[in-house]
Amino acid sequence: MTQADLETHGIPARLFAALIALAAWTGMGVHFHALADGPASWPAVLWRLVGYFTITTNLLVAVAFTGVAMRARFATPWLLGATLLNIALVGVVYALLLQGLQELTGGSQLANVLLHRVTPALTIVFWLTFVSKGTLTWRAPLAWALYPLFYLAYALVRGSFEGRYPYPFIDVDRIGWAQTLMNSVLIALGFVVAGEVLVWLDRRLGAMTRP
Repeated sequence: MTQADLETHGIPARLFAALIALAAWTGMGVHFHALADGPASWPAVLWRLVGYFTITTNLLVAVAFTGVAMRARFATPWLLGATLLNIALVGVVYALLLQGLQELTGGSQLANVLLHRVTPALTIVFWLTFVSKGTLTWRAPLAWALYPLFYLAYALVRGSFEGRYPYPFIDVDRIGWAQTLMNSVLIALGFVVAGEVLVWLDRRLGAMTRP
């Protein structure tokens, strides 16, 4: 979002961005507190949390939308498109592959709702309502895919050392390398296709709003 966009939408956009940032920061904080309320040390809990794509992506959401709320210049349509696509991946993967695998209560349940449902939904609404359209290129999704690919490599390397993987669909010890790589390729393809659909929608909406 450019400075002009912020001036055009003014207080409503900044307040909505602050709400999204608050949801992400609160979700991560509640989840941290829920895990830290036990025998594990705070550094150990923090290290565990940063092993999850959900957490790293909600951190991206929190920083990006804190930037929007504070009129930061780095909060461009390109960055917000990347943020939207990645947090949408969090919501979709959770709904299709992870929902119901663990019984959650208390703070963990609240954090789960905020991180997997609220921040993806609010980010979609913000992008549709406030972000200027028509600036994204067809190559953008390929650049956006670098972040989840980097996370995948990080998660696999970390899992190989720790003997524990963050998600069942990349659990090499349980499903093997062949299935892990197949799952990763399918998710990556889905991500890029969704990105191209987002670019198409951005261009379509941009053309509709031009005088």
